[in-house]
Amino acid sequence: MNVLVLNLTRLGDLLQSQATVSGLAAKGHCVALVCLDNFAPAAALMRDVSAVFPLRGARLLARLDADWRSALAEHRRFVDEVRATFAPDAVINLTPSEPARLLARTFQAQQTLGFVLDELGFNADTSLWAAFLQLASTSRGASPFNIVDMFRRIGGLDALDRPNVSDGLSAAFGLRGPTADEKRDARQRLAEMLPAALPVELSRGFVALQLGASEDRRRWPVGSFAQVARGLARAGYVPVLLGTESEKPLAARLIAAIDEMETKGAAEETGGTAASGKAQVVDLTGATNLRELAATLCACGLLITNDTGTMHLAAGLGVPCLAIFLCTAQPWDTGPYLPGCISLEPDFPTATGPCHPCAFGTACGHDLACRRAIEPAGVLALAETMLAGGASELVQVPGARVWRSVIGADGLLDLESLSGHEDCDRTRLIRLQRALYRPYLDGEEPPELLPPAGLSPETAQAMARCVGEVLSLLHLLQRQGELLSRDPLPTMKTKFLATWQRVKSTLQAQERLALLSWLWTFEAERPGLDLTGILALAQRFARLLERMQQCVVLAP
Repeated sequence: MNVLVLNLTRLGDLLQSQATVSGLAAKGHCVALVCLDNFAPAAALMRDVSAVFPLRGARLLARLDADWRSALAEHRRFVDEVRATFAPDAVINLTPSEPARLLARTFQAQQTLGFVLDELGFNADTSLWAAFLQLASTSRGASPFNIVDMFRRIGGLDALDRPNVSDGLSAAFGLRGPTADEKRDARQRLAEMLPAALPVELSRGFVALQLGASEDRRRWPVGSFAQVARGLARAGYVPVLLGTESEKPLAARLIAAIDEMETKGAAEETGGTAASGKAQVVDLTGATNLRELAATLCACGLLITNDTGTMHLAAGLGVPCLAIFLCTAQPWDTGPYLPGCISLEPDFPTATGPCHPCAFGTACGHDLACRRAIEPAGVLALAETMLAGGASELVQVPGARVWRSVIGADGLLDLESLSGHEDCDRTRLIRLQRALYRPYLDGEEPPELLPPAGLSPETAQAMARCVGEVLSLLHLLQRQGELLSRDPLPTMKTKFLATWQRVKSTLQAQERLALLSWLWTFEAERPGLDLTGILALAQRFARLLERMQQCVVLAP
């Protein structure tokens, strides 16, 4: 069967759909990919893709501004080209935007999965996993699944088997990567750019640093990166600065900061002044295309990075990552999909609890203090330990929650704490969500027996109170529905709808359960859902919450 996968978002999201593409190909399907034209080179690094159809998004928008008829003709030409060349039997749309939904429908395939539109133009996601992926962004503390695994589920694939390792790549998410010649050229280029004071035979290897991020507030300070880069250089490693042309000022600031530290250090050692020394780094910001970036990463023993597309590229190439997640970014949903990678979050407590992660679209009330919470000395020690193949769990990183990527017992990517944060409420809640939400989203019954969540008394009381109230409302809804089915009086309809709304508002009022409020709304408002369907949904929701109640209730 010909399966067309649509991914019209950023570089990282495109690379994270590799596991979905490979899973479909493993089932015997011929897979093609639609992506934005500026990310088409990334698609060339992916495995199991039989054809790539670059969508000229900027050109389409320009035509739309000039003449909507011209834009419509451009759109039609693109669709006709895909259908004539590939003739998709199924379309899987992994992008929740309205234009992507419309495009997916336009191909008129026999089957469309993921983010779709119905015949009236309303959103009609084909799986709860698709709805969950879109809704999870509304509650940053409730994203227990990595987006790679969610993409796979949206594409109709089962849980990942424990990945085998072949040629240094995880079978779950291994990109095709650069050619042997490209890798050789990258190594030669790095060798030629080595500082004169550090000949290649004396170097312990290259370490890549990605200074930029999608937002400034999600970027670890340049000064912190500079301290790590200087420490690596002094230990015999060569820091390699990566990034786009727009990130060259960040690289210049890092080099200047290292020069200043070296000058100050030399002056202190001699008791006087000293001339500035040249920073022992290789600066490739703005100097690589995507394939050259991939080849350069393959020549490095480690990538130290913010949450970026470069991080996902490195993970897909089997390059270990030491990734820093700040503000809205968190590794539970967008961390590197490669076992053994390390992710850091700021451990920044406030009077109302941990600050990170913060919600999208909210102003920071702490002057972005989380950016400065993670101390460079700890990151440097962790990087050196990872490069030496040592025990990362023995390294202390002040100001950080430290997580290591593993494959969980459920076959999905998981994180294990290396910093003693396994017992905090946030982690325990994520564990509970993984145990309960995964079967619910798969349409299965919740597990019969689960251990107590072990939440703090305050959190357990708040959740138990909310869950108990919602369960009472769901039972009331079922009784009202039974009466309504026998005698559909207008007054009973009003009461029934009011109870339905109270279920939503009660869940929404409890921050830790807000995601269930949106999921309840999504399911209850499905087109064509009749009274019988709503009552069945209420029963299923009740079973989920009953299991949750058993887990969060305080021990006697």
